[in-house]
Amino acid sequence: MLIKAIVAIILLLILASLGSGLVFMIRDQGHGSRAVKALTVRIALSVGLFLLLLLAYAAGLINPHGL
Repeated sequence: MLIKAIVAIILLLILASLGSGLVFMIRDQGHGSRAVKALTVRIALSVGLFLLLLLAYAAGLINPHGL
């Protein structure tokens, strides 16, 4: 159950980073580096989430299920 909460929190952080990147792109009109940093954080969080899911599956903390 803890792993599900961690995944949900990371997903919310990814969405927040994506939103801040959009805001920075609109405000800076493509001339600042804040949008690039926000999107870099989003990519790092996404890769980290993917690795976390792989490790959790390998450790048996999460199991796939059919629909």
